[in-house]
Amino acid sequence: MKLPELTNWSQYWEQLRIALLQPQVDKSVLESSLREAQSKLPVPVLWLLGKTQSGKTSIIRALTGSEAAEIGNGFQSCTRHSRFYDFPVIAPVIRFLDTRGIGEVSYDPAEDMQYCESQAHLLIAVMKATDVNQASVFDALHAIRQRHPEWPVVLVQTGLHDLYPKHQEHITPWPYGDDTLPADVPTDLRRALQAQRNSLGTLPGFAPMRWVAVDLTLPEDGWNPPDYGLQALWQAIESLSSLGLQHLLSDDKAVHDLYARTAHQHIVGYTLAAAGLGALPVVDIVAVSTVQAKLLHSLAQLYGQRWDNNTITEFLGLAGVSMITGYVARTLSRAMVKVVPVWGQTIGAIWGASASAATTYALGKAAIYFFTQRKNGLNVDAEILREVYADAMKRGAELLKDRLQSQSR
Repeated sequence: MKLPELTNWSQYWEQLRIALLQPQVDKSVLESSLREAQSKLPVPVLWLLGKTQSGKTSIIRALTGSEAAEIGNGFQSCTRHSRFYDFPVIAPVIRFLDTRGIGEVSYDPAEDMQYCESQAHLLIAVMKATDVNQASVFDALHAIRQRHPEWPVVLVQTGLHDLYPKHQEHITPWPYGDDTLPADVPTDLRRALQAQRNSLGTLPGFAPMRWVAVDLTLPEDGWNPPDYGLQALWQAIESLSSLGLQHLLSDDKAVHDLYARTAHQHIVGYTLAAAGLGALPVVDIVAVSTVQAKLLHSLAQLYGQRWDNNTITEFLGLAGVSMITGYVARTLSRAMVKVVPVWGQTIGAIWGASASAATTYALGKAAIYFFTQRKNGLNVDAEILREVYADAMKRGAELLKDRLQSQSR
C-alpha cells in the first residue's frame, strides 16, 4: 500500500500543531484503548508486605524519588487490607501494592494473592529493625510462597539508626551484604538484624530471596546519606527480577537533576502507553497523538513553562522539517500498515508499537532540552534539539524491546 505524498507541508504542520495543542479524541474511547494497551504491556507490580510504620512508604519514595506527601495522596484501595500506588499516576511505569494492618488484625493473604496472581512480579517484605515480633509477616510469607513458590522475595530491614549508639554515623561502605554481619555493626543493631534473619527459617518454594538493610530518611532528618543502602536494595531487586526497573525509573545517561529524573519517569510511562496503543488497530493514530500531547503538557507543567500556541510553534520551528518529516511519515505508515490483512495485524502491530514508542520517547527527551533551556533563560540550539531527538528515537525503540524481552522471561 502506497503512502500519500508528503508535499503539503503547511497542512501537515498545522495538523501536527493542533494535535499537540488540543488533541481531539473521545475520552471514553481513549480510556478503553489505554486499558487494552496496558493488557499488552502490563505494569510490573512490587508487593510490599509489612506492618504499619515499617517503612514501606519510605521505600517507594526512595525508589521513585517522589515526595512522601505525593505518595500518600496517590494510594487507591483495591482489597480489604491492601491499596495500590501507580507511578507515575497518569501513565504508570510501576505499581506498588501496599498491604496494611499486618500484626494489628487477623490477616489472611488469600484475597491479596488472588489480586496479585496475574500481575505481581516481586514480593518485598519490610520490617523495622527495632520490631522483634515479625511472626505475622513471616506467616504471610510462608502462605504466599506455599501457593507461589516461584515468586522471589526481597526482605528489607529498615530504621537502622534507631539502634545506633549516641553519635554513631552510618558505616561506610555499606556492610550488611553477608549472612554473618561484621563486628563493626553496632552490637544492638547486629543482634536485632540477626534475630530477624534467624527467625524466618526456610521459606517454601524454589525462588531466591535476599536480605537488605537500609536506612531511608528525609534530608532534613540529618542522616548522611539519607538513602543509605538504596543501591543495595536496587541490586537485590535487579538480581531477582528481569524488569530493568532501575533503568525505567532513573536513566543514568540523561538524568542530571531532580527535574530530569521526574521527567524521565513520565516519558517512560507515556512511551509504554503509546507503544501499547500503537499495537492496536485503527485507533492509534489519534490516540497516540493524544498521549504524546498529554506528555508534553505534563512536561511543560513540571518545568513551569507555558504550552500554548506560541510555544508549540517555536518548538516545531526549532525541530525543523527533517524531524517533522520523520514524525509524520511514521505516524501515517504506522496507521496504514496495520490495515493490510493478516500481515498488518502481526508485523504491522509490532511496527506500530515500536514507532509509537520511539516517537513518544524522542518528543519527550527533546522537550526536556527545550524546557530546560527556557527555564534557565538560555537560547535553545536547534541543532542540539534535533540531535537529542534523533538519539532518543533509537533509545525509545530499545526501551520497548527491553520491556518485551523482560515479559517473555
